[in-house]
Amino acid sequence: MNAPVAAIRPAPEAVRIEGQAKEAIETGRTRLLVGFGLFALAFLAIAARLVEVSVLAPGAGRPLVAAVDPAPPIVTRGDIVDRNGLVLATSLPTASLYADPASVIDAGEAARALAQALPGLRQAELSAKLGQPGRFVWIKRHLTPREQYEVNRLGIPGLHFLRSEKRAYPQGRMAAHVLGAVDIDNIGIAGVERTFEETLGASERLSLSLDLRVQHVLAQELARAMARFQAAGAAGLIMDADTGEVVALVSLPDFSPERLAGADQDALFNRATLGVYEMGSTFKLFTAALVLDFGVATLRSGFDAREPIRVARFTIRDYKPKRRRLTLPEVLVYSSNIGAARMALEAGGARQRAFLGRLGLLDPATIELPEVGQPLSPSPWREINTMTVGFGHGVAVSPLQLAAAVAALVNGGLLPTPTLVKREDGRPAKAVRVIRKETSDTMRRLMRLVVTRGTGKAADVPGYLVGGKTGSAEKIEGRGYREGALLSSFVGAFPIHAPRYVVLAILDEPKGRPETHGYATGGWVAAPVVAATVARVAPMLGVRPVDERDPGIRAALDLDLSPPPAEGAARVADLSSPAEAPAGAKTGRAPIPGASPRIKSPGARLASF
Repeated sequence: MNAPVAAIRPAPEAVRIEGQAKEAIETGRTRLLVGFGLFALAFLAIAARLVEVSVLAPGAGRPLVAAVDPAPPIVTRGDIVDRNGLVLATSLPTASLYADPASVIDAGEAARALAQALPGLRQAELSAKLGQPGRFVWIKRHLTPREQYEVNRLGIPGLHFLRSEKRAYPQGRMAAHVLGAVDIDNIGIAGVERTFEETLGASERLSLSLDLRVQHVLAQELARAMARFQAAGAAGLIMDADTGEVVALVSLPDFSPERLAGADQDALFNRATLGVYEMGSTFKLFTAALVLDFGVATLRSGFDAREPIRVARFTIRDYKPKRRRLTLPEVLVYSSNIGAARMALEAGGARQRAFLGRLGLLDPATIELPEVGQPLSPSPWREINTMTVGFGHGVAVSPLQLAAAVAALVNGGLLPTPTLVKREDGRPAKAVRVIRKETSDTMRRLMRLVVTRGTGKAADVPGYLVGGKTGSAEKIEGRGYREGALLSSFVGAFPIHAPRYVVLAILDEPKGRPETHGYATGGWVAAPVVAATVARVAPMLGVRPVDERDPGIRAALDLDLSPPPAEGAARVADLSSPAEAPAGAKTGRAPIPGASPRIKSPGARLASF
């Protein structure tokens, strides 16, 4: 029996909508299409606006209450770097706040809110500014990002930010007197910032001759000595003896270039280039070079130092006098005033004045700083001036001038032009010959002798052959000299057999200590600064230590120290005798490294040792 066959049903007929129902459906469909089209157009408009804002008009963002005004691009001030490319000064972007008083709704309330957001601003002054007529008034220059945020958050109409830049000094006070400072508008007002305003203002980088490492060492050693001896100030520099490049220049106390307005006037004063001082016995180097270069004397020449020199009401003395003739080397080693005065007289005032002029000691120093002192010299140049200038009184010069002149004494006789700008080719600028090469060779030997056997023993550094001269002079006060107020110094070069660098250290009014037996002269306070500095910076500067026993070095520094023919009393061994103490030293006190010559006159007293 076959299974039943399933019934086959016909397919249902399609539903046909007619009449009002069909019309309603069509209307709905049309409305959906129109709505979709409107939405699409709206989104297209929004997208077009976003493209316009973000791409086509990048500077026109959403307006803020405190708006950032569209301004021409800022010309960034050029960086200042040291000789190795380390940044000493740079510029950072900032915002400055100003107001349109006409747009400020409530000046009093706005002033109250701003005074809270910007500590240091006075509400009364802000209220007066915001209430005055006009369309522009500065509120505060160079806001920090936090201050800008706080002002923006206040939502005060009429406040605006102006894009600007602020000078920053990453090394703080380091080299402040060289760098100088800028004003609130980023325009140089001191130091190289002022000298090179045109260059830096055009966004060009300035490479200085300073070596930040050497600058740090010299500043540190001077600061230590200044604190130890309770000095009123200090100064020092290190100069390339050939090129004249200044690799370190320090004046203490110093200041922060970013806070120039609040700095003490004494801190702003550049003792190294603006100050001019009577440099005491360091000038005896120039007196020796003078008589040697003009052939007036030789190393074996003798100078009568048996008795003080009396000129009218003046008396030139040596403390602990030898009471005999002294050879030229002995005059330097003992730092004899009498001997130096007689040497100067041998040369004569006209030659002396011309010679110091050739060394650049009678005219302002040439250096890329606006802070340069005017040297002082006697007029007329009398016989007494010739004698006192011979041992460092009567002519006042800047420490920079002294260092440059000493460079000429040791580098073969060429006076370098001091510079704070790195010489890219490493070659010196055009130099002028001021002494013969033979004279320079002899002066190097004499300067080494002062360190090994004379007043500069504390400046010696094994292996680096320092040569130089101590100096201590009482400071001028009114028409006389203030007793005990010393300017104590040491100037020298290293390595003295083939000088690379001149180094100078000065302490202003140092006080003696028990370990210096109460003395504060150049041999006690400045020479050790030079020794400590040379020991630390010589490796940085690529100066290698040498064996002082090397025959070639000994030959370069040996001197004929035989006594003058008529004076057998002067013996080489005597050069190792203790150095002299200043006049007035109590009997039995330890000797001081340096003679203590005096010129005495009513109302005036000079000391140079």
